[in-house]
Amino acid sequence: MSSTAPSVLLNTGVQMPLLGLGTGTYRLLSPEDFYLAVDAALAAGYRVFDSAAVYQNEVQLGRTLKEVLPKHGLTREDIFITSKLDPKDQGERAMEGALHSLSQLDLGYIDLYLIHEPRTEGLEVTDQRNPGNRAQSWATLEELHAQGKLKAIGVSNYTPAHMRELLQSCKTPPALLQVEFHPRLCQTELRSVCHEYGVCFQAFSSLGKGDLVTNPVVMEVAKNCERTPAQVLLRWAVQQGVPVIPKSSNPDRIKDNAKIFDFTLSDTDMDRLSSLDCGHKYDWDSSEVV
Repeated sequence: MSSTAPSVLLNTGVQMPLLGLGTGTYRLLSPEDFYLAVDAALAAGYRVFDSAAVYQNEVQLGRTLKEVLPKHGLTREDIFITSKLDPKDQGERAMEGALHSLSQLDLGYIDLYLIHEPRTEGLEVTDQRNPGNRAQSWATLEELHAQGKLKAIGVSNYTPAHMRELLQSCKTPPALLQVEFHPRLCQTELRSVCHEYGVCFQAFSSLGKGDLVTNPVVMEVAKNCERTPAQVLLRWAVQQGVPVIPKSSNPDRIKDNAKIFDFTLSDTDMDRLSSLDCGHKYDWDSSEVV
């Protein structure tokens, strides 16, 4: 792994950089725009790229990286690719879904593969088949992990209850939980569970779907330290050791979002931001999934 950015040690023994590029906004990008975004990210020091089957961009990401990596003197081993199982493939179709992601990316292996959601698409959140399907998916990921096709495995959008269920039954513990995390949603219980079991806690929606960049407290902290609100929000997370994967397809914004390791927020500013916690979720709430 070639990166100048600080990293976190996963329970697999691999270092994962704290900063990654989320590609959930890339579904409709032209090949040219996709190339420009990935090129800008690599130039700015990003080495983690976060995709998913539902983003419908795994093929595009794999092709673009093969094309642009040599330009930066990088190889496949210098980057860290995350993708996720489609909720429609939860359960008995998990093997098919995971192998499809491997084929779509066509990068030899996937560094981190996640169960995207605790639910199964097409089932009600209260359907008692959800737990069994999750368990079957996890067993499939464990098998592919043992084969070396998935270097690390984990989950996304799991609640504390979902995490405890998995941790009590799995053979291979999850390396990472990816979940919504920002000053309005500090996820204290989830972070405690992850810490207890040695699971990396990773943030998505760090900017609160863009809403938090106009929050008065965030704007005041940003003004005082002469940074953008987005940089302050991302810094708030990484300063706690939480990896971030901000989404953007704008090369200038991608570059700006990477400038979060050359300043430190004061304890007072960290506390002011954390005091915004009110349990607010901008993304889908998985707490009702049995």
